[in-house]
Amino acid sequence: MELRKIYTDDNGLLTAFAVSRIGGRSENQDSYGWQDTPRGYLLTVCDGMGGGPGGKTASTIAVKEIIAGVCEASDDEEAPNVLIKAIRRANMAIIEAGNRQPELRGMGSTATVLLLSERAACIAHVGDSRVYQFRGRQKVFRTFDHSMVFEMVAQGIITEEQARLSAQSNIILRALGIKPDVEVDVQEVAYEKGDRFMLCSDGIHGTMPEKQLIRMVTNRRATLGAVTDNVATYVDNLGRESGGGHDNLTIAMVETKKNSILKPKMSKQTKFIILGLVALLAISIALNIVQCSNRTSCPPPAAADSTAVVKKDSVAKPGTAVKQQKDTDTKTNKK
Repeated sequence: MELRKIYTDDNGLLTAFAVSRIGGRSENQDSYGWQDTPRGYLLTVCDGMGGGPGGKTASTIAVKEIIAGVCEASDDEEAPNVLIKAIRRANMAIIEAGNRQPELRGMGSTATVLLLSERAACIAHVGDSRVYQFRGRQKVFRTFDHSMVFEMVAQGIITEEQARLSAQSNIILRALGIKPDVEVDVQEVAYEKGDRFMLCSDGIHGTMPEKQLIRMVTNRRATLGAVTDNVATYVDNLGRESGGGHDNLTIAMVETKKNSILKPKMSKQTKFIILGLVALLAISIALNIVQCSNRTSCPPPAAADSTAVVKKDSVAKPGTAVKQQKDTDTKTNKK
């Protein structure tokens, strides 16, 4: 499937494009969908799993039910709860379809969902498909894969790059259609004008180191549509050059046109910098108070004692000034 524009022309909040390709497989089991809803712009990418027609059926059901679940949600529900319920609805629909058709039993799907409103971006996911948020050329948010190798990353056993290259990278710990109760990760994040959100299957992010992917996706010299298509084409060509048989690949890109009402939270690094500056300021003030106090309590030196000569090129040794002050204080107290 070639590049598609996935937003309406009158949408003043964003622009968006998507590409989904079969790769080197016999069937494309990835699916994606989008919808303008009363709650905001909704986008979902799902990667199906299962033999025969199962994978494609599962991802198609997931996209359909997630969109329906958001559109039919009560107006008084918070966005995170809406997405959780929509994904759980999709989960049960996949299980029920498998129960009705024995040949589909065991099918499943990952799910990534972005609900972008003027207030904030609400992000939910299950499995190892990902959602990224980029600002300028930096990654500011990314979902964490529900996979066996990424649990090892969380424990510090292996790095993310080792996880990507592992033969067990395709073993996921959560998916839709596996059991009735599915745990959904959901976050609400702020965004700024020009931020880019990327939803993608592992057929995209599993093909190259993350730093390289970030460089390609944050290219500001090309339009959003061109960047989306270039990434998909690069991954597809990379698979063919490696002998074919590569995974299905789906990428959907969104770029915002304004700031969200919700303001970004201060990062830990920024907090540490501010705390450090405050501490330095407090120490500086305290030292100035002590020095002023010492000047007030000590009488000025007599003219006969003013014999010190400061050479132009001399450098005082650390602690010298403090020692001289202490000597002065000692002499004064003895008197």
